Amino acid sequence: MNNAQFVNWFRSASPYIRIHRGRTFVIQVGDLTLHSDGFTALVHDLALLTSLGVRLVLVFGARTTIEAGLDEKKLASGYHAGIRVTDAKTIGVVKEVVGRLLLEIQAKLSTGLGNTPMSNAAIRVNTGNYVSAKPLGVIDGVDYELTGTTRAVDTEAMVAKLDNGEIIVLPPLGYSVTGEAYNLSAPALAADVAVALQADKLIYLTEADILSALSSAHPTDQLHRDDAQQLLLRLDEQADSYQYLQHALEVSDRGVERVHLLNREEDGAILNELFTRDGSGLMITTSPYDVARTADGNDINGILNLIEPHEQQGALVKRSREKLELEADRFTILTRDGVIIGCAGLYPYPEDAMGEIAGLAVHPDYQHAGHGNRLLDKVEQEAKRQGLHSVFVLTTQAQHWFLERGFCAAALTDLPMARQDLYNYRRNSKILIKELESS
Repeated sequence: MNNAQFVNWFRSASPYIRIHRGRTFVIQVGDLTLHSDGFTALVHDLALLTSLGVRLVLVFGARTTIEAGLDEKKLASGYHAGIRVTDAKTIGVVKEVVGRLLLEIQAKLSTGLGNTPMSNAAIRVNTGNYVSAKPLGVIDGVDYELTGTTRAVDTEAMVAKLDNGEIIVLPPLGYSVTGEAYNLSAPALAADVAVALQADKLIYLTEADILSALSSAHPTDQLHRDDAQQLLLRLDEQADSYQYLQHALEVSDRGVERVHLLNREEDGAILNELFTRDGSGLMITTSPYDVARTADGNDINGILNLIEPHEQQGALVKRSREKLELEADRFTILTRDGVIIGCAGLYPYPEDAMGEIAGLAVHPDYQHAGHGNRLLDKVEQEAKRQGLHSVFVLTTQAQHWFLERGFCAAALTDLPMARQDLYNYRRNSKILIKELESS
């Protein structure tokens, strides 16, 4: 993106920048990505993320490059249950290929970022023997030889490097205490590292057909882990989509809250997923993505950003920051991935068993997705919890929306006396009242 595009992106992404700063993300890419034109753009995105305070671990795969290396040397490599059997000759090719890829990645990450918004940024790259491994062993009578699995991850050493602002690059190799190198599955290694670091996110940059297989089986851009578990039962165990979803469920059971599967060919897929409300791929999560809760003082900026456009249009009464800070707990907010997309306030008049609903607003991108109804329901439930028998609104532009939801036209004299005294005749707001059904 050019500098003007970067400025616009930065403004729209600013709520997420605060949320993601200091978080740890493990990103896994295959060698098809490393060999593609898109890797340069990915490097720029990684530089941007590190400059924003995100802690990154990049795990790379090498399957297709290993296949090419074996073909070049006229060597055969067997598979069982979709896993490569790595003999002594194969591991030599694996080490040669992985070493070359690692050097290429480090060189690319060390390249200057001229003619980009990150033109003066420098990425500090670190790699090392952070992963110890053990043999996968004999399964179904098949000896996998030098194919391995993770034994341990040196999290203390990795955290020190991440705290220093470095990107850690991990090859799909692990080392034993006896000095042997084992060929590891990159997706499985990324999962193990994410769990060891208790990363905030595990991100797989994968093939479009894998995402298509998952979306065709369950057409959504987000899955709670319980739904993902049901989806896994319907997939072919030998399919790549099954393997990735299985890894996602394993890490979600072990403390990693969110796993993202993104199309590796989509330009800016990681930034779109992290810094837009709806993302660009499939997310598996252990917690609700949309959350309704009572606001607190930390939510003032988000509420102001939401209601200020409506205040400028005259649809809502202007509220100062100071007033909102005092009244924050009167507001119910709806958040998506931690960013406020809707709000509504309740001002009770307990002596009259009535409450005023005020400041109800939903972000323009979500105004036709039922979020306004959800906010209204939450506020009405809160009103009933407080022992109120009815709620009212004063509106200049949303009369029909409230009428369609059970409100009825009323007169000024139907309001609590304290509210009548505050009525603004210049605004000439319509008065609507709704009787609340007893629970």
